Amino acid sequence: MPIRSHPVPQRPARSGPAIDAARATRCTESVRDMAEDFTVLSEALMHSTYGVAAPTAELLEIVIALERLAQEAIPALVVRQRSQGESLSELAPLLNLTPNRLRKKYVPQAVDRSLASRRRPRRAAPSTQPADAAPNPKHLLREPRQRLACALTRMRALSRVSQRALAAAMNVDPSYVSRLLSGERDVSWRHVKIITEACDGNIDLMRPLWEAAAGVDPDGTNPARYLRTYLWALHYAAGAPTDARILASTQRTITAAELHQAFEGPGVPDWGVVAQLVTVLQSLPDVARPLWRQARSKAEASSFRAEAFG
Repeated sequence: MPIRSHPVPQRPARSGPAIDAARATRCTESVRDMAEDFTVLSEALMHSTYGVAAPTAELLEIVIALERLAQEAIPALVVRQRSQGESLSELAPLLNLTPNRLRKKYVPQAVDRSLASRRRPRRAAPSTQPADAAPNPKHLLREPRQRLACALTRMRALSRVSQRALAAAMNVDPSYVSRLLSGERDVSWRHVKIITEACDGNIDLMRPLWEAAAGVDPDGTNPARYLRTYLWALHYAAGAPTDARILASTQRTITAAELHQAFEGPGVPDWGVVAQLVTVLQSLPDVARPLWRQARSKAEASSFRAEAFG
């Protein structure tokens, strides 16, 4: 048997699990979805146990859905831990399994497929209000279509362009323009552009308001910038309140620095800051939440890659 003149170099020991930033981000997004789903189901359970007593079978159905949701969250969290390059030994005692068993039980590719195909529970419409009850005017004012209408109305008033002049530019009846500016009718993007151009307004501010009203998803190329533009658009539609007035309206629960970050950056503030700011600007937090989540996820993914790869 020949004798080797040089020893075979030893491969360096693997220091930890492989890092997969994209998968870690997907798992984080899925867990955030599940956190919202827990809220939906918990609210349904709370509603069903107060007031008119719900049948036991209905309560049990919600509890089983919550248990099923918890079982969906566990694989996502385990794979998230692996994808972040962190050891499973930290999770093993919590699940009463060995790290090796966790690796075999929760295969990343299988978990990816499961998360991609999961169905989310729908938020049930509250049944405490009669079906024929009149809508809350304050709530309607905060709807995306009304926010767009307020912005267009303010822009027309500041420009002193008459509704008759806008109607001529749009080739429509003046009464139609009146209904658009009052929020009684949906407005097309073409008409938004015509009104904005005639009033010498800022089309960049009108776009996120129109996309929210029309249900159009943003392009996603720069979610943080889009979120800030949307906040500025709400600020414009609300009459451009001063920083002092905004802070006073939040009862000083957010700081001037947090307010500045929300409008100017850098980074993306916590959801609590954005939610309060959106509320003060007379809009609905539910409309801004997807924009905030996209912006925050992109920022976290960029930070994670920078830390992981230097």
